Amino acid sequence: MPALRPLPSPLTLRPRQPIPNLSKRAFTLSARRPGYDDTVKNLLIGAHTRVIYQGFTGRVATGNAKDSLAYGTNIVGGVTPGKEGEHLGLPLLPNLRRAASELKPDATAVFVAAPQCGKAIEEAIEAEIPLIVSVAEHIPLHDIMRVMSILKTQSKSRLVGANAPGIIAPIGNCRIGFQPLPTFAPGHIGIVAKSGTLSYETVASITRSGLGQSLCIGMGGDIIAGTNMVDALRVFESDPNTEGIVLVGEVGGRAEEDAAEWIAEYHRRVGGKAKPIAALVGGMEAPEGRIMGHAGAWRGKGERTAREKYGILQKAGVTMVEHPENFGGVMKTLLGQSGRNVDKIVGHAQAQQQQQRRGYHTIRRRPSPIHHQPLPQTTQQKRALLLSPSQSSSPLQPYLSQVPGVTLTSDPAPPDSYHLGVTVSRSARSPALITSPSTTSSERLRNFPYDWREGPSPSMIEQAIQHMQLDAAPPAARAQAAGLLKALSTMYREKEAVTLSGSVSINDSGNLVLHQPSLVLQFDDAAYRSCKRQEDIHSLRQKDQEVPEELEAEEHGIVFIKLQDPKANIGTLVNGAGLAMNTLDALTLHSGHATNFLDTGGKATAATVKKSFELILQDSRVKVIFVNIFGGLTDGGMIAEGILLAFKEVDMKSVPVVVRIRGTNEDKGQQIIAESGLSLEAFDGFAEAARRVVELANS
Repeated sequence: MPALRPLPSPLTLRPRQPIPNLSKRAFTLSARRPGYDDTVKNLLIGAHTRVIYQGFTGRVATGNAKDSLAYGTNIVGGVTPGKEGEHLGLPLLPNLRRAASELKPDATAVFVAAPQCGKAIEEAIEAEIPLIVSVAEHIPLHDIMRVMSILKTQSKSRLVGANAPGIIAPIGNCRIGFQPLPTFAPGHIGIVAKSGTLSYETVASITRSGLGQSLCIGMGGDIIAGTNMVDALRVFESDPNTEGIVLVGEVGGRAEEDAAEWIAEYHRRVGGKAKPIAALVGGMEAPEGRIMGHAGAWRGKGERTAREKYGILQKAGVTMVEHPENFGGVMKTLLGQSGRNVDKIVGHAQAQQQQQRRGYHTIRRRPSPIHHQPLPQTTQQKRALLLSPSQSSSPLQPYLSQVPGVTLTSDPAPPDSYHLGVTVSRSARSPALITSPSTTSSERLRNFPYDWREGPSPSMIEQAIQHMQLDAAPPAARAQAAGLLKALSTMYREKEAVTLSGSVSINDSGNLVLHQPSLVLQFDDAAYRSCKRQEDIHSLRQKDQEVPEELEAEEHGIVFIKLQDPKANIGTLVNGAGLAMNTLDALTLHSGHATNFLDTGGKATAATVKKSFELILQDSRVKVIFVNIFGGLTDGGMIAEGILLAFKEVDMKSVPVVVRIRGTNEDKGQQIIAESGLSLEAFDGFAEAARRVVELANS
């Protein structure tokens, strides 16, 4: 293995070196202009990184900044509009332009509420701050598409998020986000993840193995991510502190497929010198057509399933893992197999960890000890609004009227129909036309991404029409198809849609017919919840046709999905959407079958846990309840208290409960369960807990 960097003295950690030739690695000899891809080097944060906060004096930002200062993050000040002076003993400025000029930040932590977050990110881009980390939940999709359309025109600023845990470099004690600090330890494994809670359990496994982490990047679970897996892989490849790489993916989008393509090319390029890579993909048991907690955790038309993405990564040479608690052991094995000196890597990591602990006592500022300040409880974004075909004519008609000759029919689409529409391209981070010459084969679907601000150009619309293979169609039908795509793209932006698509055919008169039963009209839930935009669209929601338990859960900030597996008899209670998806997947490997998906949220309370039990027990199929908690943002002791509260106030119907609590305050949580005197069984490891759950379910 290459020689590890010598340990610097406390509080004088050497800044990470720039990624060599990264901006030039395009695998082509042709000249090109600098662009957004070149900003991946800005992800290499460390002790040198000067961090500011936007929304600095807010309660959440203040608590987070105290924790990050105690950790050693080089916070140099912050911004709150209209305020000036000091906060936490650091400069407070009234606007970002002055902060950029006077404080010279390398990164900004955007702790601004969703309605104003898009504008705050744009101000950071204008100020050319190299790294922008956005943690807010429920930022409207179209706000982020607008932001991305701006980011792609420049080469100064890089975005992590939105709605992401953030980025943390344990080497260098630099945290920009809200990661649970006790879980992390400096070391040599780079991690990129969609799911916050799954990443925390991954980090804990890596920490327990002694390997530690070099850099951890939270993509976030939104539909569009400012930084994706390929961006992270490019950084990890050239980072001398990173010896191995972990990817944590999930259902939805093609980030994992893009990563697999990059990894296959990486292996061809460097051969046996490649850094070992392991991965997990959550959501293999996710039901079709459902949004699994995260705004982006759903499979669009033409996208691969989680199971297919698992196979694609495996074929690219990635070692696949079924549960995050296994990553530590797997990475040690892979590092050894790659010819690296595992003992030396672990020894170096442990030396850095000891140095980090000593460093806490010599920091120039003496803030209060790390006390873990969670973000406030909010109602989760559990779905985009999906209108039924029968509801489509009202919002669609004003736009159809712009295309003379096109008719809307209630007849089903014939076999020789075509597919067209507008959707979101997650890889291009933009809207895209989507067309196909067939409605029966998803393999023939093709996306044509375009700039959100400009809309699709006539030439792009023509490309999309050509892909539909309308060569033999009458001229009127071709013109109507182009007009329909233009009208749908206008509706897409004006009504803040996620997907607008359907099947079209050509009638005997040579005109286009749009078939109402095939229509998919999906709109952004966050636009209404966060900003009260599109009230006319969201007033069409038909709650009387939704599952009562799911509606009840939504009112309490819980994401609950009732599953229809005929063999199901295990109720699940999990904190975090990614971990909840992985729990369903891993239970299946142990021959278990879950009655539900339940995400209490990363900031669950004792009352939330009690309500979760009530929801689960409404299903008569439940024979045992599996509580699988990783205490990242959620305190293990609090979860245990919530379980005891449920036993006191909820009729448990003699249903046994198996509890697995790991992470923050896991010892306290396990002790509370063990001393409760109730019929509870507590476990550390997932495998033994799952085996016991299945045994109880089948007994």
